[in-house]
Amino acid sequence: MDQVTFRSDTVLSDVHLLFPNARHLMTRLNAVGQPVFISRFKILRDSEGAGEAGDGASTADAGDDPGDDAGAVRGGEEEAQRGRREERGTQISASLDEDGDLDVMRRPPNPTAQELGVATRHAICPIVLTQGGGAPADAEEEEEPGEGEELRADVLIIEHTMATPMEDVGKQVWRGAILLADFILSQPILFQGATVLELGAGTGITSIVAATLAKRVYCTDVGQDLLSMCQRNVTLNRHLLDPADKVRIRELDWLGDEFSTETGTEFSWTEEEVADLHDNATLLLAADVCYDDELTNAFFRTIYRLTSHFRHPSTIYLSIEKRLNFTLRHMDVSCEAYDHFCRCLDDLGDMADGRTRFTVERVAPQFPQFFYYERIEQLELWKPTEGFLTRGTKEALGSNR
Repeated sequence: MDQVTFRSDTVLSDVHLLFPNARHLMTRLNAVGQPVFISRFKILRDSEGAGEAGDGASTADAGDDPGDDAGAVRGGEEEAQRGRREERGTQISASLDEDGDLDVMRRPPNPTAQELGVATRHAICPIVLTQGGGAPADAEEEEEPGEGEELRADVLIIEHTMATPMEDVGKQVWRGAILLADFILSQPILFQGATVLELGAGTGITSIVAATLAKRVYCTDVGQDLLSMCQRNVTLNRHLLDPADKVRIRELDWLGDEFSTETGTEFSWTEEEVADLHDNATLLLAADVCYDDELTNAFFRTIYRLTSHFRHPSTIYLSIEKRLNFTLRHMDVSCEAYDHFCRCLDDLGDMADGRTRFTVERVAPQFPQFFYYERIEQLELWKPTEGFLTRGTKEALGSNR
């Protein structure tokens, strides 16, 4: 089979599909046999963007008044156009035969090896070779990051899979996660020294970016294999984190127990971590987690339960990509997952339980772009903000629970 085909029940993120100059290096197979790749995401600093804008501005401002030589420029353009028309007319007349038909010029065939007097070579069929432990590596092949590689402060190193079934989409990097990372880097004062909780973190790219500014980040998801990949990504980017343990990888199941404190489990919570989250968390993050109605319902229930128990009012930042599909149910282009997400947002804003109140607003994507990706108009960022009726009311209600 000469071409690669994907199974119909797998999905692939546009971040990986359209990655500029993509060279995804497969590093290993995960516990379920899926190929794991590694990609580098460069953080575009302000100086880079300012330099590009400055070059354009300096070009526009340089020189004398453009109206001084306008007549000369127009005259030169008209003369050039007349010359091009005459040249095209000569070419057309020259390519007609004596009967007026178009005479198509054919490129002469390439001379054979015998005509050139060159010795012929046998046909060579490539075969796949396996590289042994002592074989030299290809100089052009991208090396896996390790202790011998110089790690850059403006590059994120992320392990991920490529096309996966729907239940494993958290192992890919999605545009919503990068949009949220852009927002974090554009708001350093907001995240500086904060305690942050990310729900459905996936590969952990958003949590890692948040940890460059925050005091503590709790990066949560479900699944041993996914959490292990997330932990490895934190390790690969330890050069960006100070201290290196600012990110805690923990399991948080929206459909089950909120905090698993079972001892002996790698990604279980400690009582100290639960207390720290309860006392200090003020920011919640979630990137592109609403694609299934049941999970979306569980996600919003989890948000409400968590924030209603936190000591401080919380602000939630939710990124989502509006994916349009033709559905047989509506016989039209629609986005059912997005529509259900909006209904849940409305329900959250309309909630009146006498304890908390949420205000929901959309954040305009006018902040700078710090990563190479296509920021399409279907990418949205939402901001539900929790407000307590009064501090005394919350404390009284908390003591009665």
